[in-house]
Amino acid sequence: MKSYAVAHLRDVDFNEQIADYLRRIDATLEPFGGRFLVHGGRVHPLEGDFDATMVMLEFPSLDAARDWYHSPAYQDILPLRTGNSRGIAFLVEGVEAGYRGVDKLAAQR
Repeated sequence: MKSYAVAHLRDVDFNEQIADYLRRIDATLEPFGGRFLVHGGRVHPLEGDFDATMVMLEFPSLDAARDWYHSPAYQDILPLRTGNSRGIAFLVEGVEAGYRGVDKLAAQR
């Protein structure tokens, strides 16, 4: 099942360290089948306030996403982002093709 790495970032200091992070991140994703789905696109809030930058990466599985995050290549560049922004990052499992909202009811029983 596909999984996603999501970052909700605030106060990004777009400096040379962030530029270095951006130059290097794609190479860290490739071995794990990761790709960008959202990368700082303009957010159009429908409910509540949103004052951050959203990043979403897709991976073929939760294991692949976890392995990418903990890989030496990504851990090497991670401080370039965390030292120049505030926010949260997390992994989330996707749903199977054909999933419908009502399927959640069966999962709760």
